[in-house]
Amino acid sequence: MKSLWSETARELSPYVPGEQPRIADLVKLNTNENPYGPSPRALDAMRAASVDSLRLYPDPKAADLRDALATHHNVKPEQVFVGNGSDEVLAHAFVALLKHPKPLLIPDITYSFYPVWAQLFGVETETIPLDDNMQIQIDDYRHDAGSIIIPNPNAPTGIALPRSEIVRLLDAQPNIPVLIDEAYIDFGGESTVPAIANHPNLLVVHTMSKARGLAGLRVGYALGDENLIDALTRVKDSFNSYPLGSVAQAGAAESVRDEAYFKDYCSRIVTGREAMTRELTALGFEVLPSSANFVFARHPDRKGKELAAGLRERAILVRHFDKPRTTEYLRITVGTEDDTQRLIAAAADILNSD
Repeated sequence: MKSLWSETARELSPYVPGEQPRIADLVKLNTNENPYGPSPRALDAMRAASVDSLRLYPDPKAADLRDALATHHNVKPEQVFVGNGSDEVLAHAFVALLKHPKPLLIPDITYSFYPVWAQLFGVETETIPLDDNMQIQIDDYRHDAGSIIIPNPNAPTGIALPRSEIVRLLDAQPNIPVLIDEAYIDFGGESTVPAIANHPNLLVVHTMSKARGLAGLRVGYALGDENLIDALTRVKDSFNSYPLGSVAQAGAAESVRDEAYFKDYCSRIVTGREAMTRELTALGFEVLPSSANFVFARHPDRKGKELAAGLRERAILVRHFDKPRTTEYLRITVGTEDDTQRLIAAAADILNSD
């Protein structure tokens, strides 16, 4: 009965999330999840929050979590906005900050949810091609526009820009909103958060699904000038005044405060990424320089789709984006040492087969 659908629903091309299949003995390297799990202190905080008070609505302002994030990032609580995953935060930003008469500039190879939100909310976009090395060139974003969104590190390439390049963009575009999506910044990138103090048009978005290992909790947040946070809050309170439950707020806040666990996990992922890169390179793969918890790689002698299918047959799940400029690449999450060993063994088996 699609005749009952609105025109908006009929015309949408929805985002396709990574698979969550039930396959025995699966090595799941397709959705950039944390292979080690969240902070034990965060788990304890969530258990403690699972009490009779759950019959009450949560704090709509998430004050304790915002205080923890403000302390961690050296900003004021009024400069912190939290939401139900960074996807919700980003969606609110499309409505509150990125929709203008002039187009939103986005990279042509980037997080594939951006064009979906643009279509859903009627945001005109202009795609800016990555260069031949799959890198963002800041000078390409200096022309007339209504707003800009850039992931740093970029997804799915994993390539990061130094903070100085983002600041150069902010200086060149001081009168329009610039959103930097730092979902993977904790794995080797240089955060732009310190630039907020001198750039009131900058909004930085983070997720707690990757470096904090809380993908199942769905917590994301934005940092920026109070004026930008007020705009996000107006949209949030027109959509869902209680986006984060009490258990999520408690677990996320304690995760932020457990700095030692956070730093140890990030270090282990960086070490694992470097090891995976070496192993893949030894097999003849071309691996882009990554600052994320994944790598983007291709093999000159095998099609990306063929490799993805072959790995799946061997219970190794990776992400393949079948688009013109990315079809030969695989995005591979950094897992445990055992995950990497199984990946490399399976890839070698495929490459050695006729």
